[in-house]
Amino acid sequence: MVVRVNGASIEVPSGATVAVAMVMAQAPSRISVSGRPRMPFCGMGTCFECRCEINGQAQRRGCQTLCRPDMDIRTHG
Repeated sequence: MVVRVNGASIEVPSGATVAVAMVMAQAPSRISVSGRPRMPFCGMGTCFECRCEINGQAQRRGCQTLCRPDMDIRTHG
């Protein structure tokens, strides 16, 4: 299935989470205060490093959200 990460179309396997799509797109979820890109870390919803905007809804946890066709994912990296 195809999703969009920061405007780029990415093909992800069925059952993939938004966090997986972010990693596949090499799209950091945010930039740390020291200027380093941050990516999803724990994969189970406790670290909040995967927060992103999904279909216009801010602060969603990417590791807890399954990809859907034509989903629009925006990171803050």
